[in-house]
Amino acid sequence: MATTDVTLQGAPGRLERKPVVNDMSIQVATVNGSGSQSSNTVLLRSIFQMGVPVSGKNLFPSNIAGLPTWYTIRANKDGYIARKKEIDFLIAMNAETAHEDVLSLAAGAAVLYDEPLSLNSLRNDLTFYAVPYDKLVAAVCPEAKLRKLVKNMIYVGVVAKLLDLDMAEVEKALRKQFAKKLKAANLNMAAAQAGFDYAAANLKKHDPFRIVRMDKNLGKIIIDGNSAAALGCMFAGVTVVTWYPITPSSSLVETLIDYMKEHRIGPDGKATFAIVQAEDELAAIGMVIGAGWAGARSMTATAGPGISLMAEFAGLAYYTEVPGVIWDIQRVGPSTGLPTRTSQGDILSTAFLSHGDTKNILLIPNSVSECFEMATDAFNLAEQFQTIVFVMSDLDLGMNNWMSDPFKYPETPINRGKVLSKEDLERLGTFSRYKDVDGDGIGWRTLPGTDHPAAAYFARGSGHNEKSQYSERPDDFERNMERINRKFETARSFVPRPEVVSAGKSKIGIIAYGTSHWALVESRDQLKKEYNFEADYLRLRAYPFTREVHEFVEQHERVYVVEQNRDAQMLSLLKLDVRPELVTRLRSISHIHGLPLDARSVTDEIMTMEGK
Repeated sequence: MATTDVTLQGAPGRLERKPVVNDMSIQVATVNGSGSQSSNTVLLRSIFQMGVPVSGKNLFPSNIAGLPTWYTIRANKDGYIARKKEIDFLIAMNAETAHEDVLSLAAGAAVLYDEPLSLNSLRNDLTFYAVPYDKLVAAVCPEAKLRKLVKNMIYVGVVAKLLDLDMAEVEKALRKQFAKKLKAANLNMAAAQAGFDYAAANLKKHDPFRIVRMDKNLGKIIIDGNSAAALGCMFAGVTVVTWYPITPSSSLVETLIDYMKEHRIGPDGKATFAIVQAEDELAAIGMVIGAGWAGARSMTATAGPGISLMAEFAGLAYYTEVPGVIWDIQRVGPSTGLPTRTSQGDILSTAFLSHGDTKNILLIPNSVSECFEMATDAFNLAEQFQTIVFVMSDLDLGMNNWMSDPFKYPETPINRGKVLSKEDLERLGTFSRYKDVDGDGIGWRTLPGTDHPAAAYFARGSGHNEKSQYSERPDDFERNMERINRKFETARSFVPRPEVVSAGKSKIGIIAYGTSHWALVESRDQLKKEYNFEADYLRLRAYPFTREVHEFVEQHERVYVVEQNRDAQMLSLLKLDVRPELVTRLRSISHIHGLPLDARSVTDEIMTMEGK
């Protein structure tokens, strides 16, 4: 077999490069529908099993098949898991994007490509490795119709050889991926081995990148945010789930269906839950409100377009004070926007969703563990405050794989809030549904079926007084709206508190939330190492804002609010909340490209705004 071309150019003679160990970004450029997802997952898990911190980002098109897709694996010995702006090792499998992918690389990167693409003539400052994939896959896969899918596993084997991955770990990851398909596992393992053997015999390594075994992942798991959220909702006691499929939230309910079927079947063989696919998002939230009024822990999951459709019913739940949970897995808008790109663009609209005066509770997870934990928080807060609680995840968190410590079994007792029993009503004789008897803005409620004549009340979406009687009196309406607002103010003491890092040590502060956090962790280290610039940091976890948020703004001369939307939506909420004289301290750093936020972009923008 002839040796495949390997090119390393840019300077006379052989370039000597310092080894880059466990610190690289690997990008796989393929075609949607080609079966690359399995290969990429195997590659990710192989590195993870070698104890190296790793994360995976899937950038895929919003169609079934045929358009370009990219998958980026970040391996970093220091534990940085945000997307890295630069690509170090490119696996070019798509003829349509190959030239552009290669031209976008920084000097010194490596390119593994399908031999017919002849990419080695494009640059003289990169390392190129060519592999005849079609020839190799034909030898291991007799069935021609399967070769397109198996072909991708060839590059897994080649990369394993070039980056020093342990083939035993590759096989372990591969057999996990195809755990219930022995024939497919054997076929794909043969393909990976063929790639490894070819690279060993024909490719001489010239790039500096290597993966070396570490021990930083002991006891950790890999899971996506939607699966973690589904687990959390099941543990939180959800019994009614309604939904309408929409990217990127569909997998949350699909996974929850599987979990509930496995763990929520009663001794009589009957389901102890109801999961209903509605005709649209409006119907889905309507069912959530109906079930919440009846006493069930109910939820739906959607994305931005669904949130827009739910506005009217969200107002009904707000004004009738019915609990429910809505997971918003945010994507780029407006309209259809970029349905397979990540965003934090629903913050402002969801905080005030519906017409008239409304203010909604938002929970904002930044990790798969918080997706799990905040599910319990969401249901407890929804029933405690008798309102819809929105959990603001995003596509990056929901659909991509993340490392995590195993989730802790929930120990927080279920909080049903202020519910009057038959015994309570016998003692009281009567109650006023919308009366603030405790000074916290929250009225007492009863559940349908409570065996007492005083339990009944009308859940009115129209004007009503404290006894839930129809009323158009201005004083009744004003009193009711002020009470509901008082309830929102009470929530400030009960929502998850922010994570504050080094508050008061610097004149400069940074505020971020959700998945932007991971870029901020790395950016703060870059700022200190490269510019000797230190900034305090606060990560928001909920709205309404707690006192720590106000104190953080008060403690700093300038506060940069980092978010993934065009209009600085969280900054707008902060401006509405802090004292007017503090508003000028707030500065915006916004990104709207739909890619997961990277640290370098944040670092560069802060330094530009600081004039350095």
